[in-house]
Amino acid sequence: MTTQTTAGNPVSIPPHLFTAIDHVGIAVADLDEAITFYKNTFGMHVEHEEVNDEYHVREAMLAVGDSGSYIQLLAPLSPDSPIAAFLDRSGPGIQQLAYRVTDIEAVCAILHERGIRMLFPEPKSGTSNSRITFLHPKDTGGVLVELVQPALDAQA
Repeated sequence: MTTQTTAGNPVSIPPHLFTAIDHVGIAVADLDEAITFYKNTFGMHVEHEEVNDEYHVREAMLAVGDSGSYIQLLAPLSPDSPIAAFLDRSGPGIQQLAYRVTDIEAVCAILHERGIRMLFPEPKSGTSNSRITFLHPKDTGGVLVELVQPALDAQA
């Protein structure tokens, strides 16, 4: 474990920075159709569903067994949605890979020191009140990487 200081408080960060794969984000044109496919084909169930107004998407988190990892299905609600742009450019499929972290600020600081750019200057609110940010795909081998710090009540 490495100890970093965030907001004056010591925080233990594992040397590998990430604690788990939080989810894989998959862009879909029709959320209800995709949920039905994942339920009927893979036996997955929806743990959480919400509308994200900032990104103009409707999303669902489907549990991958008892692993604590999820498949996040993302469907655009408008043509301005980044998911609509992704679907237009690439079609349906994997849009992002999200890693779970214990302290998003500390991990961002370490990655910044290692030359990785963030897409946002500060973490934002994400699914289920988590805190998120994205790493620039040009710095991560062409993969859009999301960092997720679950809400405190979800970490207990």
